[in-house]
Amino acid sequence: MKKVMIFTIVVSLLLSLTAIPIVMAAGPNGPAGKSNTGHLNLYEKDPATWEIVEGGANGKMTYNLSGSEFEFVFNGHGLEAEVEYRLIYYPDPWPGNGLICLGCATANGGGNVHIQNSVDTGDLPAAGDENADPSTTTYPDGIVGAKIWLVPADDVECDSSVGTKMIGWNPAQCLFEGDLISFDDTDE
Repeated sequence: MKKVMIFTIVVSLLLSLTAIPIVMAAGPNGPAGKSNTGHLNLYEKDPATWEIVEGGANGKMTYNLSGSEFEFVFNGHGLEAEVEYRLIYYPDPWPGNGLICLGCATANGGGNVHIQNSVDTGDLPAAGDENADPSTTTYPDGIVGAKIWLVPADDVECDSSVGTKMIGWNPAQCLFEGDLISFDDTDE
């Protein structure tokens, strides 16, 4: 009986300890203290309500708030396996003319994707983006910043010679920003 009780306590402790990183993994969006590092969570959202889908696909981007190039690491989970995805900066309005393709990768068999890159974006949000101006932003209360999305690669045109923009719309397969971000290009 004593062995069963000890075993139950040990298993309970292990299960509670393994749950802590899952709960903490989402974390807040925005700057990490006084460092030059920001965090952005991306979520699967219900296209009918734009509410976050509980237990849906998600991702986290860690990025530099300023620098000569926009440097980031993005990890996505719960995505459709073997689908190619692009991480993009999306400037409103539709179809996002002048969007910036930040990186691309194919989700593995487990639905996970890893994208890491350094891109010369200029300031984010860019001039002309509705979300750069408090009077035209699509966010409530005049909040300004840049939208970062993960979209199926087939839904976006990244060839700058023909114009970068969205060419398809499959929102149920996308991850959307949990907040807007800003990036200061220090060599502009």
